[in-house]
Amino acid sequence: MSLPNLHTDTICALATPPGVGGLAVIRVSGPRAIEFCDQYFVGKTSLSEAETHTIHYGWWVVEESRVDAITATVFHSPHSYTGEHVVEIGCHGGVFVVEQIIGSLLRAHARLADPGEFTRRAFMNRKLDLTQAEAVADLIHSQSRVGSQIAARQLAGGFTRRLAALRQQLLDVIGLLELELDFSDEDVEFVNRSAFRDSIAQILREIEATTASAHGAEVLRSGFHVAVVGYPNAGKSSLFNALLQRNRAIVSDIPGTTRDYLSETLFIEGYAVHVSDTAGLRETSDQIELQGINITSSLIEQSDLVLVVNDASSGFTNSDPLVADLRVRFPEIEIVVAQNKIDLVTSETDSPQSLDSIRCSAITETGLQHIREAFFDRVRKSTSSVSDVLLNSRQMQLLKLAGNDVRSCQIGLEQGLSADFLAVDIRSAIRLFGDITGDSWNPDVLDSVFSRFCIGK
Repeated sequence: MSLPNLHTDTICALATPPGVGGLAVIRVSGPRAIEFCDQYFVGKTSLSEAETHTIHYGWWVVEESRVDAITATVFHSPHSYTGEHVVEIGCHGGVFVVEQIIGSLLRAHARLADPGEFTRRAFMNRKLDLTQAEAVADLIHSQSRVGSQIAARQLAGGFTRRLAALRQQLLDVIGLLELELDFSDEDVEFVNRSAFRDSIAQILREIEATTASAHGAEVLRSGFHVAVVGYPNAGKSSLFNALLQRNRAIVSDIPGTTRDYLSETLFIEGYAVHVSDTAGLRETSDQIELQGINITSSLIEQSDLVLVVNDASSGFTNSDPLVADLRVRFPEIEIVVAQNKIDLVTSETDSPQSLDSIRCSAITETGLQHIREAFFDRVRKSTSSVSDVLLNSRQMQLLKLAGNDVRSCQIGLEQGLSADFLAVDIRSAIRLFGDITGDSWNPDVLDSVFSRFCIGK
């Protein structure tokens, strides 16, 4: 996506979800936003005469026909979200009403906004840096209460300030290193090497701590994924339904009933947990069932946790071979065993009970709360390192590259390399910090970032 005539054209889009609703908001931004809206707005005051940050009630009139009673909120450049003239039209949320208002704006020579274009303009006009712009998308799409709170802190500039502090430390050092280069013939050192080592080590620790939070950030952004697996007839679908508190999966005594997988979301203590019921794992010649088993393996690879459902009435160790196989094939993924059908077990003396092995019954709902607690415990642990940034893949890649430069400088210091060699690594790290916040950028990067936004954002 590219933005033609960034500072001369005027854009419009529905800023609220499409469909029927009580209210809708249509956002208009650009140099002629107020002028275009004024062509259709009939109220006590024309919008061109309105003060900035004021709301006006009136009618939207097209060809002498009243479309809807609306409110028009006026923002004058540069004091708006995008930094341009902006009008936000509040109307009733009927599909036909929205279509008529947007259609009339297009006839006035506004154009439909591209995905994320309002926020892109905010970035181009320096109302937000790139990490703050990305936080807008995270704030909208975050699937956890904690994630939305962290995205709000990032939008407020928390991550920006952290990066700025690290970058400034490097700028202070590079200034002195370059001064040494100016006096290289005199063999003068302006940088205290011991203090330099401490500063570099501290910067590297912070970079590594931030990159280590990437997985937790993704959990907060997109949710925690649990694959429910087990042998056929272990009660996976019954347990899946019991956790959801509704009949979502078909339950049958016939082995191999589940051929594909079903996914639903539980919300536990403000976190989204995506639970997937999968095909039973066994040796089979049935080609359809085999495809379901292959899908299960693929799903496990993408999961944060595997819940192995064991038929405890067949023995508490019945699924041990499956657990052992999963640990070999997926060593990075945690496993919890649900000892299901405990209501059919006459003696529980050998039955384990912990956050790794839980006695439960899909029929009597025994132990379901313990399973939810096990989910919450893993979510909490996986997100504990996240503080003020929901690190995304773009930011992580740039931070890792910057960390490599800082580490190279650290090695150079230990080897006693001269200032000109050390300065190369420091300059590169400084540039990469700037790439993260958008101090330096190219159109392809912006296209990638903002194409993931919704239209109207």
